[in-house]
Amino acid sequence: MPQSPEATPSDSNAVVGVGELPPVNRPPGGGPEERAAKLTVPLPPDRVRGWYITLTVTLIGALVRFWNLGIPTDRGTPVFDEKHYVPQAAQVLRNGGYEDNVGYELVVHPPLAKQLIAIGEWLFGYNAWGWRFASAVAGTVSILLVVRIARRLTRSDLLGAIAGVLLICDGVSHVQSRMGMLDIFMAVFVLAAFACLLVDRDQMRSRLAVAVREGWVNVSPFGPSLGFRWWRFAAGVCVGLMCAVKWSGSWYLMAFGLLCVFWDVTARRTAGVARPWLGTIVRDVAPALWSLAVIPILVYLGTWWAWFASETGVDRHAVDMVGAKIGRDSWIPDALRALWFYSGNVLEFHEQLVTSATNRHPWESKPWTWPMGLRPMLYYYEGSITGCGESKCVGAQMLIGTPAMWWLAFPMLGWGLWRVIARLDWRYAAVLVGYFAGLLPWFLNVDRQMYFFYTTPMAPFLVLGLTLVLGQILGRLGQGRERRGTGLLVVALYVGLVVANFVWLWPVLNGEPITPERWQAELWLPSWR
Repeated sequence: MPQSPEATPSDSNAVVGVGELPPVNRPPGGGPEERAAKLTVPLPPDRVRGWYITLTVTLIGALVRFWNLGIPTDRGTPVFDEKHYVPQAAQVLRNGGYEDNVGYELVVHPPLAKQLIAIGEWLFGYNAWGWRFASAVAGTVSILLVVRIARRLTRSDLLGAIAGVLLICDGVSHVQSRMGMLDIFMAVFVLAAFACLLVDRDQMRSRLAVAVREGWVNVSPFGPSLGFRWWRFAAGVCVGLMCAVKWSGSWYLMAFGLLCVFWDVTARRTAGVARPWLGTIVRDVAPALWSLAVIPILVYLGTWWAWFASETGVDRHAVDMVGAKIGRDSWIPDALRALWFYSGNVLEFHEQLVTSATNRHPWESKPWTWPMGLRPMLYYYEGSITGCGESKCVGAQMLIGTPAMWWLAFPMLGWGLWRVIARLDWRYAAVLVGYFAGLLPWFLNVDRQMYFFYTTPMAPFLVLGLTLVLGQILGRLGQGRERRGTGLLVVALYVGLVVANFVWLWPVLNGEPITPERWQAELWLPSWR
């Protein structure tokens, strides 16, 4: 595989320069070798070192995520929305995979995340370690995925490690990894799907490069067929799993599907295919629909296996109870019609969950406040405890996005959009698609009750966007020792600032005893109170 000037064997930490990647609107030129080189930019050659760095950063993240996982609790019981999902997970464990809560209005999400929480309760019992274990595992896996994703985006082991450190130090990801709630599972499956699509992109372009070199790329005006794409299939499985955690995963399904099609078009165009758009439609769209639409539906339905097999699952036999409403004369199996009825009840619950003068949660927020974390959430507060070295101590756990990162969200988004529009950089485009898929859909119904923890799947994409910016600040070896040294200093200072900010917030991210004065010092903005 030809080496690019941005990633040579002697410089595996070099950053792929944005301007040097072939813009998507530049006509393919040159001979076969030049077009093939445009399709492939090699990863750092030392794979062993890459995995050593990945696993080291992940191990550090695991220690941080699992540290004192059993605190805080509300006198031994769950805190905040754990009070919904932890008992439901206990029902799942008791019933063999499904919920039968007669107060089913609270069963408002698919079963997968609660089944995963139930695994921890099975291993460690009905206690804080039990109901938070699976979340901590998901948060740790997210760190591993971010390291590998950043490494693939930048072709840099160093920047992959930096991305992992930034995610470790993100307050939102940290707290949600230590709560028996659903959103961290959503985040890990979103990241897994995104990672699979990145590998699929590289694999497809490598296959096209072979076709270019061997001269059969234009056997048809549509370009060559590229064979079965297992990584895209795996992405579809992950998409189905994210939808089986929360229905908001469907927005990522649409966003990632469009991103995949766009990558296919640009790859075929770079390869010199005569009709890249039509070629993508003919060669790629139907398999993509199978992998990213049909497979997710089948996976989603598969996560309801225990409910389908049950006799007492919520609305499992709705056809027998309200058959006239559902319609008895149908070729659709009764179980699927019952699930449709059940899902309609859940959808109605979500539609009615709106903000009003009499139905307002004290910690709710709207999506325009989320990028900078202007309205965090108080999960736990105990105003009279011991353990801080003073006569009176406070215990509080707050969901806060580390300001050293979250307060840079708008500059990062602005810079990323400029790079996408002016430089047509696919890496920023990919990261922004992931970020905005988690943010923009919530603007469709601003009257709905919303909460800052909905940003959990967005946090890794904020980290990835900041990592891309840090890569540009770092520069390449070819830019000179002084330029490279200055960039390295700036990057090191920023990462150190993020770590220091995270350490400062540590007591309120984990609910540890602190003095009332320290608690007040943690509330940086009036909107945090």
